[in-house]
Amino acid sequence: MTYILALDQGTSSSRSIIFNRQGRIISVAQQEFEQIYPKPGWVEHNPMEIWHSQLRTANLAIEKAGVSVKDIAAIGITNQRETTILWNRETGEPVHNAIVWQDRRTNDICKKLRAQGLEPYINQTTGLRLDPYFSATKIKWILETNHVARRLANEGKLAFGTVDSWLIWQLSNGDSHVTDVSNASRTMLFNLKESSWDTRLLESLGIPANIMPKVLPSAADFAMTHKNLFGKQLPVCGVAGDQQSALFGQACFKPGMAKNTYGTGCFMLMNTGSSSEPSEHGLLNTHCAQATNTTSYAIEGSVFVGGAVVQWLRDGLNAINHSSEVEALARSVSDSGGVCLVPAFTGLGAPWWKPDARGTITGITRGTTIAHIARAALESIAFQSASVLQAMSQEAIKSNGSPLMELRVDGGAAANNFLMQFQADILGIPVIRPSNIETTALGAAWLAGIGAGIYKDLDELEQYWVQDRIFSPSMPYDQAQEMFEKWEHAVNQTTLDKA
Repeated sequence: MTYILALDQGTSSSRSIIFNRQGRIISVAQQEFEQIYPKPGWVEHNPMEIWHSQLRTANLAIEKAGVSVKDIAAIGITNQRETTILWNRETGEPVHNAIVWQDRRTNDICKKLRAQGLEPYINQTTGLRLDPYFSATKIKWILETNHVARRLANEGKLAFGTVDSWLIWQLSNGDSHVTDVSNASRTMLFNLKESSWDTRLLESLGIPANIMPKVLPSAADFAMTHKNLFGKQLPVCGVAGDQQSALFGQACFKPGMAKNTYGTGCFMLMNTGSSSEPSEHGLLNTHCAQATNTTSYAIEGSVFVGGAVVQWLRDGLNAINHSSEVEALARSVSDSGGVCLVPAFTGLGAPWWKPDARGTITGITRGTTIAHIARAALESIAFQSASVLQAMSQEAIKSNGSPLMELRVDGGAAANNFLMQFQADILGIPVIRPSNIETTALGAAWLAGIGAGIYKDLDELEQYWVQDRIFSPSMPYDQAQEMFEKWEHAVNQTTLDKA
């Protein structure tokens, strides 16, 4: 038998999944790790904890699967994107905690770059917004505040990487300093059309070019693991940022196909084929996972707080003991009682791009209960995604004359039937859930399979994508529109007088 090991390094946990050749899950291992909040709006991870938790889950998944390591043909990696790690090339030790994609500490740096007139060039070159979300200003902040990092950079001994690069460095015992095009395209330092690091941006931000990893296609020969890790060397043949990996795992191989992943945040991507023109509606341009010699692009809308709002209910409000309890609590009331929750805990992403916005709860009365707030929290995930889809539909109409007609969904919260039905009601289009909602890890496995020669082409992979359920809109249009307008009013209150 042939198996593929997918390493799925996420924002709140590290997971490893063993897939068989048909994409069926054989085993799963998962481990949460610490979320570090040094100041309001700051989010960090311990890079060594990321690595050790990922390695532990990989070995545990192999053990649970009961398969021989010699039957594992390849490793695929998918990862939280934009999260920034700098480390010493000689020792492999990080010089600072990982600065997570959610972190907003570089907002002032972004304002200065904007005042210098760099924003239009960033938009045109990278397809991204000038925002703290991306890696570039996080690198700049560490270099400016950490004298060890700056000294090592001056000595040519510093390495930068997003989480995929960090894991590959560790897996290969420092032999490989690489990334893929999908992760590179999220740094705000990558020229989309030239598929290379942009010299002007590196120089403008004071980032030495020698700290950057080599960029490869998403299905490629990235590294061989060190022989001591798994009992034998295994090839790393597939790498993609989590959202591009999910787009690939959803078999959205053709232009106009779209998916939404419901994880810590929510991320909607639409394949745009060879088109990489800047969005007019607050969306981002990015590289798709590159599995063939053909380069393809996607437009993306990012919701910073999706499933994380359920974690907040659990850990912040102590409203539930386990995340799985939220659906029953939300269903215990017939509606939200007029409550709207805008979870702008770390600002608002697409299509608003308001980094200074903060969360609000509106419509509270004496009769409001924790159940109403829980329902409003779940509804907020769907409302934010609907705002992105509206912008994406406008882009689709511009490019091919037709709005989006369906949305494929995945991620942990896609298992929540209440949320998926409400999403379909608010969107007014079918929401399609595959039988395997672990499409992020599946995408990494498929890419590794292509890189290792296990799969012939994309047509072969498409046959392994299986539909589980279609959620069709059932709410009257006028009612859905009224609810959405109330949500937009709440967002306007959240962003009032914010930069």
